Amino acid sequence: MHPHPVLFLVSAPSGAGKTTLCHHLLQTTPDLVYSVSSTTRPPREGEVNGEDYDFLTPAQFQELAGAGDFLEHATVHGNFYGTRLSAVMGPFHAGKSVLMDVDVQGAEQIRNRLHEDRGLEELRGCYVDVFIAPPSLEALRARLVGRGKDAQDVIEHRLQNAEKELASAGKYQFHVINDSLEKAAAGLASIYEAARLRNPAAY
Repeated sequence: MHPHPVLFLVSAPSGAGKTTLCHHLLQTTPDLVYSVSSTTRPPREGEVNGEDYDFLTPAQFQELAGAGDFLEHATVHGNFYGTRLSAVMGPFHAGKSVLMDVDVQGAEQIRNRLHEDRGLEELRGCYVDVFIAPPSLEALRARLVGRGKDAQDVIEHRLQNAEKELASAGKYQFHVINDSLEKAAAGLASIYEAARLRNPAAY
């Protein structure tokens, strides 16, 4: 069996190292592209439409959501965020695997959509999700404090969210514990390579 494109979803609590691991995987995997999310929030200085985000008006977003064009979407701080089906299918049909950086709620939406929508069978067989976990909540606390970006109340809020997210880890096909960046990166790469050789018809 020849390698095939993969819809590769990664979730993790804030501070678990997901962004670093995803960037490493993208840099070392030529056939993997990052899924650009859509949002209704205004662009920040330096952000490029179509590269950082697909910037939409609220009316545009709601119209697309009503037409079923989002694999997942949510409201965060009054703005809409989501992953358009076209952002995934375009690269996928071009033979590229797609990396999605999605939280646990978004991952649940995507699983449900792939299970229920018969038109997405080709994606369902190529879908893989991975949960990146810290060694412990205490280790996560130390990382959040150590990076010096957040106030103490924000750190406590992130830890409370992390505890809830860790409770959902059992829904993911694979787990990677980030106790060593080198080992975690190698583990994530191994999962991706195995997924490319998996038989889609068996899932």
